[in-house]
Amino acid sequence: MAKRPPPPTATDDEIRALLKRYKCPVPFHEVRTRFLGNVATPDMAASPIRVVEMLWGGGLPEFDTIDDANELVGALIMGLWNRLTRHQNRNAPFRLTRRATEPTREGLAALALMRQQELDGFIEGLFGLEESLDLPERAHHGLGALSEMRALFAAVLDIVPDETKPGTEKDFATTLRQIQEMTKIAEHEIHAIMLSCKRARRQMLASLPTEKPTLH
Repeated sequence: MAKRPPPPTATDDEIRALLKRYKCPVPFHEVRTRFLGNVATPDMAASPIRVVEMLWGGGLPEFDTIDDANELVGALIMGLWNRLTRHQNRNAPFRLTRRATEPTREGLAALALMRQQELDGFIEGLFGLEESLDLPERAHHGLGALSEMRALFAAVLDIVPDETKPGTEKDFATTLRQIQEMTKIAEHEIHAIMLSCKRARRQMLASLPTEKPTLH
């Protein structure tokens, strides 16, 4: 018997359109990293649908029909969230959003803001509603590195748009290269966190007690 083909999932462009239709206040590049953090989290009670609800502040937007609700939730979870689970594999590191950027005040500010939002999203997805998590040592180290880079992106965002601060084309080009290098480092640390947390979850599952089932 022939296998039924898997159901189609929404593309990134289709998801962007849905987020725009339902006026999601979170930009798509941050939605990706929030979901990625939720994929990585060692919190066994974490729920993808809860992450979806938090995109709108804690509840889903209003829908005209059940089909509309199923379309949005299906696109985000069956599409985007499921695609991001592959980045738990050693040979499939996650890549932050790439965007052509000119070495200008406006270009650098936009890029620094996007990177700041992406790192904020990953951390928010990782912790969810928890104020603290028992992270493995490598993930803890990686989180510290991401926090430092987030502060550097915030500093660029604070200084670069200020036209009272001096800056030449050469300065802006240098800053752009530095952001690009930090982007690669951030991706490396995110991947290390993903792998470390995956191992931690596997160990936690292996240590869970199993009760003898009741036989009828």
